[in-house]
Amino acid sequence: MKSTLSVTMRRRRRKENLIGYFFIGPWLICFLAFTAVPFVTSFFLSLTEYDMLSAPKFVGLKNYVRMFTSDKLFRQSLGVTFQFVFISIPLRLLFALIVALILNRDSKAIPLYRVVYYLPSILGGSVAVSVMWRYVFSKSGVLNTALQAIGINSMISWISNKDTALWSIILLFIWQFGSPMLIFLSGLKQIPKSYYEAAQVDGAGAVKKFFYITLPLLTPIIFFNLVMQMIGGFMVFSQAMIITDGGPMNRTLMYALYLYRQSFAYYKMGYGCALAWVLMIIIGAFTALVFKSSSAWVFYENSMNDGSSGAKKKHRTGKKAVRA
Repeated sequence: MKSTLSVTMRRRRRKENLIGYFFIGPWLICFLAFTAVPFVTSFFLSLTEYDMLSAPKFVGLKNYVRMFTSDKLFRQSLGVTFQFVFISIPLRLLFALIVALILNRDSKAIPLYRVVYYLPSILGGSVAVSVMWRYVFSKSGVLNTALQAIGINSMISWISNKDTALWSIILLFIWQFGSPMLIFLSGLKQIPKSYYEAAQVDGAGAVKKFFYITLPLLTPIIFFNLVMQMIGGFMVFSQAMIITDGGPMNRTLMYALYLYRQSFAYYKMGYGCALAWVLMIIIGAFTALVFKSSSAWVFYENSMNDGSSGAKKKHRTGKKAVRA
């Protein structure tokens, strides 16, 4: 009887496993075909000389040695990308937070404003908008026309000037603040109003409410937006290619654009794969650094028992607001 029961249970378990494999099968196939296999293949190709027309030739670490010793454009593109990320990401998050605070009000027109502010994030990465941006900042573009209308005679091409070309791309990236703005707005909606009411009873003003209630409770959202926007910033490609094509004098040569040129313009796919792996390591290092530092500035709200650490942090935040 026991043996019959165990056989039946094994068959049932096997059947359930087969059903599970059936449902997970499409995702597993796509993961292997489009993620795992290309991941391993790219690492192998980074150790070879490969022009996509002939068989790859194994050269070991030659690509990496060349990258760090003799490739000046590698260092320049890396410096341009660091400059872009360290300037644009804080400004983008700042503008997103400011607009989210403005839209976090009860008004009939607020839903319309949210759609209007989110549209640049949908359109901003497209080729058409990048082309439009190129004409806006050209010598005869809308920006110079507007400046002339207010009496400022500026006839420079902003995207061809070595001092302003990178800023034109930074402004486009900041203009696409709709996605982090919506995430900030969602976080603001989750902050209990009782905190603000208690702070108001105690005489706290708007500034103290922001720094003692809003900002601490938004730190998990800031952390998430910072990580996601930083990863996207390091991989900016289409804007630099379409607006400036890396010029002038390689002042807007983003790392992803340089990687693309090496791989598909110069047919050095092996070297391009090595560049891609270095980029992945850089992004991973900065992401790990942000995660490591998060314990010092990110405060998580926890719905568990009052004795949990999250509840204690939440309680301390509320007390600070009331004392303010």
